Amino acid sequence: MRASVMSTTLDHPAGDFWVFGYGSLMWRPGFDFVERAPARLIGLHRALCVYSFVHRGTPEKPGLVLGLDRGGACRGVAFRVSAKARADTIEYLRAREQVTKVYIETYRTITVLGTPERRVTGLVYCVDRGHAQYAGRLTLDHQLRLVREGHGRSGINRDYVLATVEALEALGCHDHDLHLLAERLKSSHHPHPVATQQ
Repeated sequence: MRASVMSTTLDHPAGDFWVFGYGSLMWRPGFDFVERAPARLIGLHRALCVYSFVHRGTPEKPGLVLGLDRGGACRGVAFRVSAKARADTIEYLRAREQVTKVYIETYRTITVLGTPERRVTGLVYCVDRGHAQYAGRLTLDHQLRLVREGHGRSGINRDYVLATVEALEALGCHDHDLHLLAERLKSSHHPHPVATQQ
């Protein structure tokens, strides 16, 4: 990792701010941004560790979505948002990510990859390990069952996993656990039953 960081690279010029995406935000941010770049976060890792009761499942039949859990590192995407869009963007992200308050909204130092690398402060949504929807580390078979059956407000759980893997591949990243799950999902795909209106 490059350590030569100038003092000016804590990058909030003119009030712009950064958002770190590691799951669906990578491929469907839903907000306006002025820059998008690959990024790295140290100290947290991406994991399918959140039972989804809204976006990709229901309380009766939970899906499984990603959270940032403690330890390791995570490759994702950093979005720079203009100062004038700050309030609207945070409002949008809270409505999207904090429906059940399973995530902790925080700011972390992230490294925006490129030449040169930049260390910036980014808005990050980490999993709350004390929340009822925290799933912890599940077996591949358990993940597979939840993802196959999950369907919520934002669509089919399977599509969420496959779109995230596709976004990671576009970054040149290989997430061993997610890729393994994606291969199992592809090899065992059967048409999803028509969902009832919620």
